[in-house]
Amino acid sequence: MAAFFIPMNKTLKLSAASTASMPRVIMVALTLVYALSGLFQHDPWKNEDAEGFGVMWTMARGNLQDWLFPHITGRDAIVGTPLPYWIGGLSIHYLGPYIGEINAARLISGLCFLGTALLIWYATYLLARRSEVQPMAFAFGGEPSPKQYGKTIADGALLIFLACIGLAIRVHEASPLIMQLLGISLLLYGSIRGFDKPIQGGCIAGMALGVIALSGNLWTALLLCLASLVSFHTRKKTIVFTWVAPLLIGFGLVVSLWPILWTLNHAPADRIREAIHVWWGVFQFQKFVTFNSLEFLGINFWSYTWPVWPLCFWSIYIWAKNGRQGLSASHLSIPGLILLAELILFLFNQDLSERYLMLLIPAMSILAAFGLPFLRRGLISFIDWLSLLSFTVVAGFIWVIWLAKLTGYPAATADNVARYLPGFVAQFNALDLIIALIITGIWILIIRWRMSRAPKVIWRCLVISASGTTLMWVLLMTLWLPTINYAKTYQPVAKRFAKALPSTFRCIDSSFLGDSQLASFVYFTRLPLKDDPTCDLMLTHSTEEAKASAILNQQRLTLLWEDRRDSDKDERLRLYAVK
Repeated sequence: MAAFFIPMNKTLKLSAASTASMPRVIMVALTLVYALSGLFQHDPWKNEDAEGFGVMWTMARGNLQDWLFPHITGRDAIVGTPLPYWIGGLSIHYLGPYIGEINAARLISGLCFLGTALLIWYATYLLARRSEVQPMAFAFGGEPSPKQYGKTIADGALLIFLACIGLAIRVHEASPLIMQLLGISLLLYGSIRGFDKPIQGGCIAGMALGVIALSGNLWTALLLCLASLVSFHTRKKTIVFTWVAPLLIGFGLVVSLWPILWTLNHAPADRIREAIHVWWGVFQFQKFVTFNSLEFLGINFWSYTWPVWPLCFWSIYIWAKNGRQGLSASHLSIPGLILLAELILFLFNQDLSERYLMLLIPAMSILAAFGLPFLRRGLISFIDWLSLLSFTVVAGFIWVIWLAKLTGYPAATADNVARYLPGFVAQFNALDLIIALIITGIWILIIRWRMSRAPKVIWRCLVISASGTTLMWVLLMTLWLPTINYAKTYQPVAKRFAKALPSTFRCIDSSFLGDSQLASFVYFTRLPLKDDPTCDLMLTHSTEEAKASAILNQQRLTLLWEDRRDSDKDERLRLYAVK
């Protein structure tokens, strides 16, 4: 371990040459390609993507009550707080006729991701310009200026963010979590901006907490607010007051928007009570941290947040030992306390899903960036070679599978694909092939540049990691997109279901369908599915629950149709006639 890192008793020394910024064109292009690839031209995918789109689509086609209380067509239960669905619904309403409803919904995810990336860069830039993190000044000059050093560290934070392998799928879904991700990044920026411009920073932080509250729940916003307030404990009282006052005002104004709309539109009292329960996270959080929560975090954290977590923990360790202010330094306390609050929220969450780990990445990326100047050449080379080998192997695997699907060679690989995806027929797409060839060619040029030169810039070890993640994602969303779409969409089985229906029926009970299943079936079939046990037809994926309900309601079920998605051997969808 010691051979990999600069000894901590030495002061940080960096030359101006080692802190040269990454070319803006490359940085912007890399971020745009990553953000926009995979957003468009495919169906809503199973689980969060289909569920989020279903709520947005309901709003875009619905009435005022649909906007006030987010739900899926056919199911009155409120699914969450409204802000992400409002924006997605507006996008579908105004842009859907021109670019398609699904594309319009996911466009918001792409814009939120770009906003998150920009906020991480600027938040890190502001922190890295502060005096306590500046490298040692040389006797005869040659050290980087605060702005130059700030840009370099900010470049590193953005590259670390892009390199996180767990983000790839999640940030390209029509999920409300992407709006929370933006809100957390905005809170980080507002808290950091509060050091130099307290009023402006307080307004931004307050707006961010409002976004978090209207995209997640009030407990999350309040705990993150507390973490942000505690990070200011070493600042002057006048600065704290001029930052806290606009924060609280901004938070109150934004968060009151939803209740004001209830009042103005005379919303039913029972719906308001349900919305308040959802807003406070009554059904989301548990009273105690369980062993299952700790076990889930211990298993999934390391892979989902790779390669952010080792750099993050190393940065905290070395700055706490070697920094001038220890853990109270602003570049550790602000992102560190927000990260701690997010971990606490994760451990108390009843829904043990790795998608919530996405919310940890902005704070971890900022923390990790400040550890880059302390990495020694041995570790940098290790990271480079590991990333180069891993992503090259993954890219080769993607190309081989694509070739097998299209040509049937290698035969064994083609047989495996056919076994896992029965009925899938690969079709050649020239544009996808051209894009895949271009991105692969760029990957080869990046490898050649990194191996033929020995750049001194401190972000050099992240170029291959961030580029490799982008390469992997773009290849998947070009060469493999039809395959993935076939495996994750409900469209084929929904169309077969529509054809299997009796010629006459009143309605279809969908009480025993999941939210993503209901959203997909409603969108693809436009049939009257709803949670109503008095319907003369029942569509379910849980036969046991359906039969128990029939016994309770003294009904008799007759099986009319049974099917499943071709890629899912466990899921069974059944249509019953109810008498």
